[in-house]
Amino acid sequence: MEEQDKAKLQELIEELGKYRGRHTELITVYAPQGSNINQIANQIASEQSTAMNIKSKATRTNVIDALERIIRHLKLYKNIPQNGMAIFCGNISEREGQPDLKIWAIETPQPLRVKFYRCDQVFVLEPLKDMLQSIDVYGLIVLDRREATIGVLDGKSITKLKHLTSGVPGKFKSGGQCLDPRSVIKTKKGLKSLKEIEIGDEVKALDLKLGNEIFTKATDKWVKKKLAYREIFVSDCWSVICSLDHTLFKEENGDPVEISAKDLKVGESLITFYDNGPTRGVQPVEIIKIEDFKKEIELIDIETSSHNFFANGILVHNSAARFDRLTEEMAKEFYRRISESMRDAFTEMPKLKGILVGGPGPTKEQFLKEGQIAVDLRRKILAVKDVGYTDEQGLGYLVEASQEDIAAEAIIKEKEILKKFFETLGRNPTKAAYLLEDVKKALENGAVQELILYNKLDKQITKELEEKAKSTAANIFYVSDETNEGLQFKNLSGVGAILRFAIQ
Repeated sequence: MEEQDKAKLQELIEELGKYRGRHTELITVYAPQGSNINQIANQIASEQSTAMNIKSKATRTNVIDALERIIRHLKLYKNIPQNGMAIFCGNISEREGQPDLKIWAIETPQPLRVKFYRCDQVFVLEPLKDMLQSIDVYGLIVLDRREATIGVLDGKSITKLKHLTSGVPGKFKSGGQCLDPRSVIKTKKGLKSLKEIEIGDEVKALDLKLGNEIFTKATDKWVKKKLAYREIFVSDCWSVICSLDHTLFKEENGDPVEISAKDLKVGESLITFYDNGPTRGVQPVEIIKIEDFKKEIELIDIETSSHNFFANGILVHNSAARFDRLTEEMAKEFYRRISESMRDAFTEMPKLKGILVGGPGPTKEQFLKEGQIAVDLRRKILAVKDVGYTDEQGLGYLVEASQEDIAAEAIIKEKEILKKFFETLGRNPTKAAYLLEDVKKALENGAVQELILYNKLDKQITKELEEKAKSTAANIFYVSDETNEGLQFKNLSGVGAILRFAIQ
């Protein structure tokens, strides 16, 4: 809704709000877009039949005449207008026996959400008043690592546009990938079974960049029960027992490549490290046999600083580190999908005033940092709020939490235009006007670039200046007295203009 439309709607609401019927003879009709105009007319006609039962002859006549006036007006339209229609009709005379039948009909500047008929002593104005409460459109996003919901706030109406899910695993104890507790681990202090390893022990591992043997600290340890596992035998009579999802390293063209145990095949080579002899260093060892077992077993794994270690002489992956890395990669991909959905939803939304982002924990901040949000949309982000829900309900909570930010945005816009006006008036007074006659003269000469009006200025003056501004393509701004700048402007005159060029 443009500011001019808002001012006109406010004027209509104030005018209609002054009238009170002597009896229940003021009729209100709201028809949203999509309503069948013939059905609306038929409903009004049926109300005429009902009105025949009104006992008071004068009231009966006034109501029937008002209904007939509405029916005639509806015949001017083939369909309900795009946003809907509001009709108000009735006897507004303050004198008994001297009827004054008036009708007002508008195509509403915002989409109507209600279909409504009432005959009362007052006109029903709440749907129009709601349109004035918030005329701007705001993009909404609530998210965590599991899901995201994108919506829009249009006036007081919240609409869900899209819901996305990530597939990112939740936060839980590491260790889906585990090894046999009897696996032999070389430490700086000698050999230990995996079961005997303690956090802080330094265990043999491999520097993957340099290919050197290193000792790395065990930083975590856990136990898991699995319903299936496999034993993998290599050519030097070693074997490793592990869960099907444990990650090992196979040799491929001289390089270590990660692979899940369930995907290994006989004939492929794992990696070991010989401590002594002429072949000291990293060496491949061929898999000669694989046996699978389907029974419950208790397995153990550890987390290390280097993200790998040797078990039974075979290089295995630090599963927790890999799990975390894959989780982070999935999260980043999810953030990218959210950003794409934001672009699709908001880029072609000309009335978009800002974007509100919410969600629990730090995920929303991570998204803003890593989500590859388009620059033009990032500039529109007004607020980031802690919200406990990430579904459609969360959109409502996000709007509630952002009320002060939304209000502040309107105030900021007022402050910006008034700052520009006062700075122009101070530094280059020939390019600004604030006396009513001077502003009128500037408008008549096509010199006004931006017309600024106090939002409670006399209605006739406002209407006259608006019409002049529209004829010369001047931008119109309405300001309140809720800020120090607005109060200063009101006391100055309530009328101001920034000029395209100076006039004599």
